[in-house]
Amino acid sequence: MTESAGRLVDIAWPDLGITVTAELDGRNPELADILWDSLPYRSLQGHALVAGEHLYHHVPIPKLLHTHASEKVADRRDAPNGTVFCSALQHLGIKYGTLTEPMPAAPVGQIRAEDLPALLEAGQAVWDAVYSTKKEVLVEVRRAGTQGGHSIPRLTAAHSEADLLIQDIYNETERNWLTAPPELADMHQGWIPSRAGTHDTVLPTLLFVNGETRPLGYASYGGLIRAAVADMPMASLHQMTRILVGVPAEFLGYCGLEKLWDFTQRFLDCLDDLDRDDFLAVTSQVALYINLLGAWNLHLFPWDAKDGLRQERTAAPSAQA
Repeated sequence: MTESAGRLVDIAWPDLGITVTAELDGRNPELADILWDSLPYRSLQGHALVAGEHLYHHVPIPKLLHTHASEKVADRRDAPNGTVFCSALQHLGIKYGTLTEPMPAAPVGQIRAEDLPALLEAGQAVWDAVYSTKKEVLVEVRRAGTQGGHSIPRLTAAHSEADLLIQDIYNETERNWLTAPPELADMHQGWIPSRAGTHDTVLPTLLFVNGETRPLGYASYGGLIRAAVADMPMASLHQMTRILVGVPAEFLGYCGLEKLWDFTQRFLDCLDDLDRDDFLAVTSQVALYINLLGAWNLHLFPWDAKDGLRQERTAAPSAQA
């Protein structure tokens, strides 16, 4: 048993009146330590949309983007209900029922057996909120028996322009962490200043924003951060940054995420002057912000727009022919 084993974490959904307790059980001690040291925090609670009965939320822990797991379950579908995972996508996830997506995952703990019925209740309520009602369900994660709280990490850079950029991104992230970003909220209400959306449509624009925001945060910035930690040469990092982030950020700015595009342009303007530490600070702060936008967009998106379209449980027509 490692030093991380036996520590208890309360995971609460105050609006639902539900609290469950997880034990950090010694698996992935480095990830567990990072989580423990970052408590308490609050976040918008999300729910898997294609993977099954799985809760996850965005956590304000930049180190999760690049900290390697020492132990993974080969297929999280086989993990017991109540397993708590930390993810390099900057998520804390909890399996509460049947999963359909095969995926390796890094467990850090387990919800107590007596709390599993409450966890199931929370999962079903959050699914209703994300899929249809759009009720904003917040989650609070704290050391068991302690008061809750919240803070967003503010990273620093020696380069003056980069540090000012970090401050502005931090301010925007803190302002919108627990409240829907106004640009996204306006977009989902049909207010798009650029008129993006052919023939005044809104749903295609929302779909494209979702499809660009998630990979920009998860893959592009997450990948750049992991490459920087792995000592990729700075010239290569600078080149890959220009290849990966400019075009999607410009498109998202056109669709309505103008602050993101402004931050990106300022980042690219000072990029070539950044050393490894400053590069990591800026990209980590940007990733936290973009993944925040992604989390809110997933909540706001009208997933029930075609609610009558359901999967067929028999063979597909083409297979029957």
